[in-house]
Amino acid sequence: MNGRVGLDARLTDVVGGKAAKVLAAALEISTVDQLLRHYPRRYVEHGELTDLSGLELGDDVTVMARVESVRKFPMKPRGRSGPPGYKDCRHEVVVTDGSGRLSLAFFRQPWLDDKMHVGSIGLFAGKVGVFNGRRQLAHPEHKLFGEATDAQDAEVMLAMEELQKPLPIYAATSAITTWTIRDCVGLVLDALEEDLDDPLPAEVRERHSLLSLVDALHAVHRPVDQADHERARDRLRIEEAFLLQTVLATRRAAAVAVAATARPPRPDGARAAFLERLPFELTAGQRAVLAELDADLVRPHSMQRLLQGEVGSGKTIVALIAMLRVVDAGGQAALLAPTEVLAQQHHRSMTRMLGDLAAGGLLGGAPQGTRVRLLTGSMGTRARREAMLDAASGEAGIVVGTHALLEDKVQFADLGLVVIDEQHRFGVQQRAALSAKAATAPHVLVMTATPIPRTVAMTAFGDLETSVLSELPAGRQPIQSSVVPAAERPAWLARAWERVREEVAQGRQAYVVCPRIGDEVDPQPPEDGQRPMRGVVETYDELVDGPLRGLRVAVLHGRMAPHEKDATMTAFGAHDVDVLVATTVVEVGVDVPNATAMVVMDADRFGVSQLHQLRGRVGRGSEAGLCLLVTDTDAASPARQRLDAVASTQDGFALARLDVELRREGDVLGAHQSGVRSSLRLLSVIHDEDVIAEARDDARTVVESDPTLDAHPALRLAVLDLEASSRAQYLEKS
Repeated sequence: MNGRVGLDARLTDVVGGKAAKVLAAALEISTVDQLLRHYPRRYVEHGELTDLSGLELGDDVTVMARVESVRKFPMKPRGRSGPPGYKDCRHEVVVTDGSGRLSLAFFRQPWLDDKMHVGSIGLFAGKVGVFNGRRQLAHPEHKLFGEATDAQDAEVMLAMEELQKPLPIYAATSAITTWTIRDCVGLVLDALEEDLDDPLPAEVRERHSLLSLVDALHAVHRPVDQADHERARDRLRIEEAFLLQTVLATRRAAAVAVAATARPPRPDGARAAFLERLPFELTAGQRAVLAELDADLVRPHSMQRLLQGEVGSGKTIVALIAMLRVVDAGGQAALLAPTEVLAQQHHRSMTRMLGDLAAGGLLGGAPQGTRVRLLTGSMGTRARREAMLDAASGEAGIVVGTHALLEDKVQFADLGLVVIDEQHRFGVQQRAALSAKAATAPHVLVMTATPIPRTVAMTAFGDLETSVLSELPAGRQPIQSSVVPAAERPAWLARAWERVREEVAQGRQAYVVCPRIGDEVDPQPPEDGQRPMRGVVETYDELVDGPLRGLRVAVLHGRMAPHEKDATMTAFGAHDVDVLVATTVVEVGVDVPNATAMVVMDADRFGVSQLHQLRGRVGRGSEAGLCLLVTDTDAASPARQRLDAVASTQDGFALARLDVELRREGDVLGAHQSGVRSSLRLLSVIHDEDVIAEARDDARTVVESDPTLDAHPALRLAVLDLEASSRAQYLEKS
């Protein structure tokens, strides 16, 4: 190899301007590094033909198949009269993998007479369509590997030699074929420097017996055999995990270095008084998490911790006890919630649980108590002013609010703890904006009721220490979940409404959840023959005039005025409403122990984790819960199978893992997807758990010994590049 270019070289200098322009336009690839990191999506082994039975309509595919038949037909001349000319022909070619067949249609390519022969093997690329009831590629790009009949035919001989090795197939588009990408990669590899700076430290490569970077890039694009490209992909996968974990390790190290005010315990404070009054015993898991939080809060640097747990596992009570600890130490705590409904719910439940401890400084308030204030954007001027004054003066030790807390004019006397509820609804900038209101860096606790698989937690939330609550409080009742196939069995839907009436007749309450309000544009327009998604408004009208006639039914959705939403939730909590027809505003934080039944309309339009969250609103009291998932989908559809999985288990962590497997991992990590690029190239957050765990340990070791990475310049540059790239967008989740 004649080394001439490095990874930062522009492609225009290596593959030429025309090819570079196509790569940039089609794949957003403009440098040598970007092209070499566009790894093959798969390999065709010697003698292996593509399984044609697995092709889906509309897919852009590249297949390797054998030509079974070739037929030529004359075509009407284009733009002129008279007999067909030399180019006025259509070739119909049928290719096969030995069992299935695929039709190819070529228009005005007379030179195929000399190239397309029965028995030839070739690559064919195009979009799968249908013509005359058969799957077809119309005018596909193609590359043929003919049989060498002439020993001097060097091109054919080379092609046949290439077929003896694994043939890389790249993710391509209609603008550029896989073999064009392969040719460009070949030019780059031939011009690549022999000694590239390796971002993987030597000690990490030696520990895992890994290839060097340059050897891995050659082997992944030009493998000699299967073992060759597997070794390369192993090295590149570990590199990807290591770089991500190094970014997160440097962030954790930076957080530890930030000074914060320690918040020591006070034996006679509000926290101790609250714990003495608790009418129930904390679970072992809650006590263990509180011990972790206490250990963090006593240190003179900022706590950065993620608290995740099952639906109903008691995260809010843990957060409240931690907030009281900070209040006892002279500080304040702010809880940021994503919706007004949730903020109001938190405020109501906290003041109810604290009693006179939430009325510090007021008539009838406990001497060791504090004030708990609510601050939302829709509050009246007077109430808003009072809440802001109490926060600024320090009279309010706990302030619960929505995005209104982030406004510049909202100030705190001594903000010591920031609690972010439903973390996935906020970005890192919002967390930083609230933290910036503290004189010194506050302690930060982010919470999520959406269980997160361990490997996702190590990546998407890897700059946070993690606490997990998986144990449910004593007495929590099971939730029976069932799928109601309304289209197949209308009687089952009728029975669902009977079950709601039965629950109400026994003094209980129910939710009916719809995917939309009803008068807005459907975010998922129905396909032919499919009914539009049900809305809250129409469902309410149907129920009060039909199966739920005579019951006290109310509506709740996000476009209602704030005072209307609060009044509705208050009425539901007071049992002045039997059935609440709502959107997903009730997904998190809503706690009405008397609600035992939930009917989810068009349940197939919700995600797995979202359905698990929704059904967590029932079964929170002394009676068992019931969740009915209504759908019109076919029994064999993936959507129906998803619902069956939700109905079969209450294990949120198992469902979270399924949710990740069902979705593209790049989406899970929050990165933008163009359809051809992914934030994760080789790494799988579900299937590479061991790789991610080892990379986390390796990164921690390197960063502890070299926090600024000055001793690892190649790694430092790679980390800076990752943080500056769109692949780091998922990190903003934390």
